[in-house]
Amino acid sequence: MKVLYATSEAYPYAMSGGLADVAGALPKALRKRLIGCRVVLPLYDTISEEMRNSMQFITSITVPVAWRRQYCGIFEAKHDGVIYYFIDNQYYFKRGTLYGNYDDAERFAFFSRAVLEMIPHIDFVPDIIHCNDWQTALIPVFLDTLYRMVDPYKNIRTVFTIHNIQYQGKYSKDLIEDVVGLPQDSAHLVEYDGCVNLMKGAVECADRVTTVSPTYAEEIKDPWFAHGLDGIIRDRAFKLLGIVNGIDVDVYDPEKDTHLWQNYTAEDISGKAVNKAELQKYFGLPERADVPIIGIVTRLVSHKGIDLVKAVFEEMVANDVQFVILGSGELEFETFFHEQRNAHPDKVALKLGFIPDLAHKIYAGADIFLMPSKSEPCGLAQMIALRYGTIPIVRETGGLRDTVTDSGDNEGNGFTFKTYNAHDMAYAVNRALQGYKNEGWDILVKRAMDCDNSWARSAGVYIKMYKEILGK
Repeated sequence: MKVLYATSEAYPYAMSGGLADVAGALPKALRKRLIGCRVVLPLYDTISEEMRNSMQFITSITVPVAWRRQYCGIFEAKHDGVIYYFIDNQYYFKRGTLYGNYDDAERFAFFSRAVLEMIPHIDFVPDIIHCNDWQTALIPVFLDTLYRMVDPYKNIRTVFTIHNIQYQGKYSKDLIEDVVGLPQDSAHLVEYDGCVNLMKGAVECADRVTTVSPTYAEEIKDPWFAHGLDGIIRDRAFKLLGIVNGIDVDVYDPEKDTHLWQNYTAEDISGKAVNKAELQKYFGLPERADVPIIGIVTRLVSHKGIDLVKAVFEEMVANDVQFVILGSGELEFETFFHEQRNAHPDKVALKLGFIPDLAHKIYAGADIFLMPSKSEPCGLAQMIALRYGTIPIVRETGGLRDTVTDSGDNEGNGFTFKTYNAHDMAYAVNRALQGYKNEGWDILVKRAMDCDNSWARSAGVYIKMYKEILGK
């Protein structure tokens, strides 16, 4: 079985969010299960010179973009046993950023056509092209409307994964002729609600549509979560499947993680106390082993539940507790946490920005991890926290619900609350703080670290789905 994983970003080459982590880890996990999986992404100018030097030039071709043809260079590199292809066009991808350009629709229409045009020029004809988010949503559409009747495309099947339904690739209808270049009788595939909607086209044309957790697969049938696409999702529910993401257990491994002050395991968690003490020292907090540290590593935006945290922060910080916060986002929340750090210097530590090394240190050094998201398609942070024995507090939504269960029954791995309400969240925090004082806390830590959120588990579900699509 051969899978070509088409993505707009992938670790370690180009990264802006969780998609890069998935695209870097899932193909590697599939290869370990003897599935031939290769990755294709744009050759952005943000990719380091060192990584560029490891790439081999394969060939150059021209790719149709509606009524014009554009240069396309094809490069290849290998990382962690996975072959990566890179689509080169400096006009489209020499921008200094991955997204946010006025012509993103044209840039990724080009990329989608280039992925298909590339296939005859490489030594890899996929059985399945696995597409991700709106940037690759045109691949299933182009395949069905422009390529399906000729070799080597006749038997290729497609999977489309929705990582976040909020971003759909919505544009004005005049792009159909000038950028997308679909035949007039196929234009309806990408038309929706008075505009072009690229994600809608992929949902229509892909053989299977997946999301990054079973709960999110159900949620996006609801207008509250679907950002206007719920009708199409419900109509195509027969092809919808939710598969929880995994985490790269080699990157996030408390036993071997070089970012930590001291490594530890589920069998011997003594090193976690060392990381806690060093984290307190790093931020200038009182070095107390008996006070629980609540870690927050996130974007400081309402979508991540930071408005809930702000609403009851004074109430929470009144407890014998310390907060360590890493992130950046809306000025309102950055200013608020600055003020709280100044008001409670012995209880609140703050670092604005995202620093991967420090994130690892917080995952290992904190006792509790707070993640009260308004919605969360899957979420990786809660699974990373579990891996490091840091007990998550989450709202029961999306992948948070699928990976964290409440420990009130002495069987769960964290603390949860249902309603998007600040006081419900504060009550869950208080339960966690009470639990920290009990003798059973170390049992809960071990139970969290024993959770299997590896890509090996998730890869098995993907393989089963691939086989079903191919009739194997």
